[in-house]
Amino acid sequence: MKAAVTFLLLLSVATHAEHRGRPYVRDKVCQEFKTMGKDDFRTMTLIMNSRKFSNATFEEINHLVHEIVSLAETCCADGVDPSCYDAGSSALSAKSCGPDSPFPAHPGTAACCLHQGLEQKLCLAALEHPPRQLPHYVEPSNEELCQAFKKDPRDFADRFLHEYVSSYGQAPLPVLLGSTRNFLSMVSTCCISPSPTVCFLKEKLQRKSLSLLTLMSNRACSRLTAFGKDKMKFSYLTMLAQKIPSASFEDLSPLAEDAAEMFSQCCDSVAEDCIQQKLSEHTTKICTTLSAKDKRFADCCEGKNIMQNYFCISSLQPAVAPKLPELQKPTNKQLCDDNGALHTRRYMFELARRHTNVPDVFLGKLYDASENVIKECCSAKDASGCLDSKKQQMGAELPAFLEKTDQLCGQYAELNFLDFKKRLRDSIRQTRPDASPELLTQLTDQRADFASTCCPANSPPLYCVAQVTAELASTCKQGSCMLV
Repeated sequence: MKAAVTFLLLLSVATHAEHRGRPYVRDKVCQEFKTMGKDDFRTMTLIMNSRKFSNATFEEINHLVHEIVSLAETCCADGVDPSCYDAGSSALSAKSCGPDSPFPAHPGTAACCLHQGLEQKLCLAALEHPPRQLPHYVEPSNEELCQAFKKDPRDFADRFLHEYVSSYGQAPLPVLLGSTRNFLSMVSTCCISPSPTVCFLKEKLQRKSLSLLTLMSNRACSRLTAFGKDKMKFSYLTMLAQKIPSASFEDLSPLAEDAAEMFSQCCDSVAEDCIQQKLSEHTTKICTTLSAKDKRFADCCEGKNIMQNYFCISSLQPAVAPKLPELQKPTNKQLCDDNGALHTRRYMFELARRHTNVPDVFLGKLYDASENVIKECCSAKDASGCLDSKKQQMGAELPAFLEKTDQLCGQYAELNFLDFKKRLRDSIRQTRPDASPELLTQLTDQRADFASTCCPANSPPLYCVAQVTAELASTCKQGSCMLV
């Protein structure tokens, strides 16, 4: 792991440190190549580039890895001319700019290739794909795993690393490395075992926590990247408010603050146990604060494995919305004072616990709209008049938005998927009586896919924000809706 961490730092160095001189970069690369050995250097190069170019094909990544390893192997040998590395890296850049480049495609490549020399290298080194919003890795059956492993162990490992890392590349690097290493060890052990089925069952049970940690941290860090720390805090607050609407804002706000701080510290950290340690501390705080207030939380917190306790809490479904007093909106004065953001968050918290089936990605549209209104109106000459006008418009849009979302996601959570689609089809038929059977099926499938992807609490953030925006835009005239 120490070598892997050093290699991560090396990649950052190699991207920016040519300003300190080419020998510095060559020396660092060669030092790591010799320290790690060719095989580990190659594996880490594959992992880091699969993470960086998450939409690239396996063949594109393989070409890139081969070239980088060949460069290091050739130019890091004892007695080789120091100019070898610079010439080789220049040839690599030129190949990237060629019309038939076998490397990962990127829309920014052409602009980088307009530069020359060092500027071109630095530009190309900075390119990366946006993270995948919908992980595409699907674990094969035990039999398929062993068949591929026995056919070609190295090709199997390479393809697995590419698929898995490009799907879960937002997870902290130490978690990703631990999870992939554990999986490959499981396969290599169980595929030669006299009782592979028993072996896989035992090993998968043992790796359950690590597997869940990878999935959970990838989702959380994706949200942090997409939303930023402040909106991540809001997202976590609404998630808790919907699981335990009986808890107060004062109970949940510090926990949301703690979670946002935890992920901001650990998502990019190369410390081996950052996320595990911080998550254990955070889970203890959740259990101390909320166990006495809700039996479901108390049941989750009874386990001896703190990590499993957190996964239990995360998997809790939204509670039934309690009957609460009528929601009071913040006054104009409150919205524009120094604590305007706090008043907005408190209002969103109250909305979330009254509408427990409305996921945070939907409430996030309201949060964004509120922030835009405060920014626009509180600096206006007639702040009060501006806010009154916006509140009136929001008051006309919000009830329908919440009711529609509450109904869709509530039914999705309550019904099995086949019954949910049947209910959807009946509902669409009422609003579109002229629709042909083919169109009715198409519309039902679209709505069902939307619900199954974006109603769950851990929905992919950017993908679902785009879907919700498109959904809102289709129901109102251009520019007339605050929530779009």
